[in-house]
Amino acid sequence: MSGAVVAAASGVGFGLFQTLNIRAVRGMDPFASTFLQIAVAAVALLAASVVSGGFAALDGAPAESLAWFAGAGVLHFVTGWTLLNISQKRIGAARTSPLLTSVPLFGIVLAAVTVGQLPEAIELPAIALMVAGGYVVVSRGSGGAGRHVRPADALPALGCALCWALSPALTVRGLDGLDDPLVGLTLGLLVSVVGYTLAFAVSRRNVGLRTAGRSALALKFVAGVLVGLSTWGRWAALDQTTVAVVLALNLLSIPVVLLASPVVAGRHAEHVTGRVWAGAALVVSGSLLLIVAA
Repeated sequence: MSGAVVAAASGVGFGLFQTLNIRAVRGMDPFASTFLQIAVAAVALLAASVVSGGFAALDGAPAESLAWFAGAGVLHFVTGWTLLNISQKRIGAARTSPLLTSVPLFGIVLAAVTVGQLPEAIELPAIALMVAGGYVVVSRGSGGAGRHVRPADALPALGCALCWALSPALTVRGLDGLDDPLVGLTLGLLVSVVGYTLAFAVSRRNVGLRTAGRSALALKFVAGVLVGLSTWGRWAALDQTTVAVVLALNLLSIPVVLLASPVVAGRHAEHVTGRVWAGAALVVSGSLLLIVAA
């Protein structure tokens, strides 16, 4: 199977995950929702790692590689996925999904701050498109139609995008000593499960899974498997094709969410208006411009 096909499947899978997750997170605490999501994804990828025999690669792997994978897992899954669940609960999947494509924008900002690499002239229109698209997604418009979303409500989704812009740098460091994306991803998830468990124990917070309801738990289980496999697919695609192709095809998640979320969650909960479609189009256009520029 080609890398482009795997990347496309990963994008569609991530879109389906977000669509199912919006119904599951509606009746759950975002922290409990994230914990269950991480745990299910960890079990799914742990099984895949065992079947593939990938854990043999751990023999002789440097400790610093394991530490990089652990750090990437905490940043991407514990922090990033928690913010994703908070955002979906606050503004819904249809408005969260386009904002998540601001990952390349944060990558440019981080490059400017950390290594003094300022954006090139060709990147400036892309940045403008993404900023404008993000504003359109969360704004209400002069007519006041649709669900009211304050600009501050976009912060969890943007925080998630920031975490997802930072975590690849740690992951690449880990792959320098342990060249197995599936095992590295599984290690990051397992460390995240342990971290969340300790956080619940220290804070004496009730996970609250008993009150979530069977329907929400079932949806969360399916969503956890989907996002685990989709994340693995993205890593596998990066081994077979270019980063630009993977990033571009991962944007398939946006139309999937915009089309499917009103059907799954109900149009009363997911207001996919013309403004949301327009904002999503601007963000995607800006992302594609950045990919071409790269």
